[in-house]
Amino acid sequence: MEALTTRLPGPALMGIVNVTPDSFSDGGQFVERDAAIAHGLELVAQGAAIVDVGGESTRPGSDAVSAAEELRRVVDVVAGLRAASTTPISIDTMKSDVAEAAIAVGATMVNDVTACTFDPRIVDVVRDAQVDVCVMHMQGEPRTMQDAPVYDDVVREVGEYLRGRVDALVAAGVDPARIAVDPGIGFGKTVAHNVALLAATRQLGEVAGCPVLVGVSRKRFLGALLGDADRDRGIATLAAGLAAVERGAWMLRVHDVAPHVEALAVLRPVIASATVQP
Repeated sequence: MEALTTRLPGPALMGIVNVTPDSFSDGGQFVERDAAIAHGLELVAQGAAIVDVGGESTRPGSDAVSAAEELRRVVDVVAGLRAASTTPISIDTMKSDVAEAAIAVGATMVNDVTACTFDPRIVDVVRDAQVDVCVMHMQGEPRTMQDAPVYDDVVREVGEYLRGRVDALVAAGVDPARIAVDPGIGFGKTVAHNVALLAATRQLGEVAGCPVLVGVSRKRFLGALLGDADRDRGIATLAAGLAAVERGAWMLRVHDVAPHVEALAVLRPVIASATVQP
């Protein structure tokens, strides 16, 4: 199997399709099947290399939903996107039943914010279906993760955790060429933790031995850095994402694909030129 970075060359963009009523940024906008499919196809047309469909919000303070409800939200959307496009589809879930059903109708990646620990059977699903998987670091769980996150050394601890999860998946038979890692920006981290992890993107990838997916899109720590929690975070998202790409990020998970396409069109040749300088 070719590596993820060969099949989906970076820096690339993962477009977000939240089929939820309560996601922190776009909750309720795409809860209807046709609206969600249309939005996903729009992101593809703008330049997304993969679309990430999720039916359960994992914003700070969010409550869990049942597998039945999550299935109701996402399966028809994944099927509709697959029928209309050949672009890869990721299913954003921590539940094996949801992952299995989404794969059956066309998903080719599982994006699990619990790094395949909430429902260990999801590892078997990924292995047996031979799909890609992204494992993310999160301290705590969504409902309480931002209450009081504490680390002795956030970069070391997150890197070691991700390396451990990669090793566990490989030991269970998952092809290492199919694994990516996500440091979990905003998932049980302070503003300072998030900044430190972004600065260490390349180091995290080297420790984990995998390409790094980074998700900073519209997150509240950007508002804190701007000094205004209610301010639009579009430009701040671009700045944080480009900083991660300069530091080795393989993929950015974003709500707004079009401006990132333009920004990467400028950044790519700069990075390429820097790598060939004597």
